[in-house]
Amino acid sequence: MKHLFAVAALAAVVVVGVSCGHDGPSGPVAGTLSVRLTSPNSGADEAILVTVAGPTALTSAAAGPGLRLFQQPLGGATTRFALVGRLNTGATILTIGVGDVSRANEYRTAIDGIAQPDYQLRSLDGYQLTVVR
Repeated sequence: MKHLFAVAALAAVVVVGVSCGHDGPSGPVAGTLSVRLTSPNSGADEAILVTVAGPTALTSAAAGPGLRLFQQPLGGATTRFALVGRLNTGATILTIGVGDVSRANEYRTAIDGIAQPDYQLRSLDGYQLTVVR
């Protein structure tokens, strides 16, 4: 009987030890973040110049649907992008690859310019970019 109790106790210790060892992924998890535009002139603008800065260099960049992307080489903590095409509010204009998606709140964006279809620059009032997971 003592032997059976010892085996049961050992099995319980092993089960508890195995189940306590995994809290999910440890360390950075690479992935993508979306950059979304808020615009007071949805659909009336054709180009935007954007700067993205973060804790580490971006690993990739892709234009949102219907947009064409021009960019600096990736590799620094700050990268500038030009996106051409119809800009709509709420749309993802840029998808960026990052080394750790849990640090999304550390990525900063700035709008450096907005152009209308006739190449006239607009005031940046009312425009905003948001980085989301």
